Amino acid sequence: MPSDRLPYGRQSIDESDIAAVSEALRDEFLTTGPRVGAFEAALCEATGAAHAAALNSGTSALHAIYAGLGIGPGDEIVTSPLTFAATANAALYVGARPVFADVDPATGLLDPRAAEAAITSRTRAIVAVDYAGQPADYDALRDICRRHRLALVADAAHSLGATERGRAVGTLADATMLSFHPVKHITTMEGGAVLTGDAALQRRVTEFRSHGMVRDATRLRRHDGPWYHEMQALGYNYRITDVACALGLSQLRRLPAFLARRREIAARYDDAFGADERLMTPAVRPGTVPAWHLYVLRVSGPDPARRRRALFEALQARGIGCQVHYLPVYRHPYYEDLGYPAGLCPAAEDLYARILAIPLYPAMSDEDVERVVAAVRSSVEATLGTVRSKSHQVTSSKPSSRERKPVSSSASSGKRSANSRP
Repeated sequence: MPSDRLPYGRQSIDESDIAAVSEALRDEFLTTGPRVGAFEAALCEATGAAHAAALNSGTSALHAIYAGLGIGPGDEIVTSPLTFAATANAALYVGARPVFADVDPATGLLDPRAAEAAITSRTRAIVAVDYAGQPADYDALRDICRRHRLALVADAAHSLGATERGRAVGTLADATMLSFHPVKHITTMEGGAVLTGDAALQRRVTEFRSHGMVRDATRLRRHDGPWYHEMQALGYNYRITDVACALGLSQLRRLPAFLARRREIAARYDDAFGADERLMTPAVRPGTVPAWHLYVLRVSGPDPARRRRALFEALQARGIGCQVHYLPVYRHPYYEDLGYPAGLCPAAEDLYARILAIPLYPAMSDEDVERVVAAVRSSVEATLGTVRSKSHQVTSSKPSSRERKPVSSSASSGKRSANSRP
């Protein structure tokens, strides 16, 4: 494999980040300190959320949301299978059962009609997943949740900085989870956050992340002295460190630049691959500006799993890192052992057979982007063969009618029309 391999995603660290962490290391607090609150306030300012609680991972944030909403044994959540397993796993942590509803085959986002059909008398929440950085259809999901008296949760691990009809991620659901893993839009090394407009939920999450301890004198059951605090509910050690939040604060200042660069790269990929009928480029819902955590191509035509694997291996051989996001959660052996059957969500399974994420991260140079474009084109020629054009003629790669341009310095709006569905 080439030594100059491009990963599918990676962090972008500069000297300002290093300086911020160094300063934090020299200060009094290494664990929970003033930078945690400062980071939470900055997240609210960046997203428009009323309240934020930072935790040590996105998974911890999901666990805290479910617990804070009172979800427990015997309850159900409805969620997408096209996600990292943590979305469902965190429901198991509180004793609830994840119920998987199928996705829209054009976008990979939770299908509101399928979600509503999956609701039972045990359902407590719908948990949407902002797949690849595009917000789910929160207007439709909000209406469903209102009618069925359910909580609406956003797994926004992929979508910090995205908007739907001018509204920012972080304000679209009752509770929103963010992830700050290194490949995400900003990083705290490991970390996550809960955003909400509900002050009571924010308080429950904050206590949950710190062993369930209560320090508010007005809520204590005893008053043994000024030092006193007490555990009133079972919680966990999900606290984030001051050092991690120092990095997060520094990264958050560069979020607009990170988003602009991701959108430029996505626009270049759209231009490069949009006319090749062997591939399908990502579809974007009207009124949505994605944050482009991932750029996910899809292999069109029959026998996609075999052909996708050949494309994957060809790109890897050319030093282009790529990944498949995701195996539907219920297809993992653990979930199969719980009794979830194959074929539960046909659209998600069809997408799994076709999808392939190619490199997309802010530190990519224009030369890196053009290298990916060239490698995808040559790998497609080598592995995917010919397809029937729209006029039913057998053809080789169909060139784009759009002029091939290098990535520009101006940000794309992120708005594109949907390609045909698989």
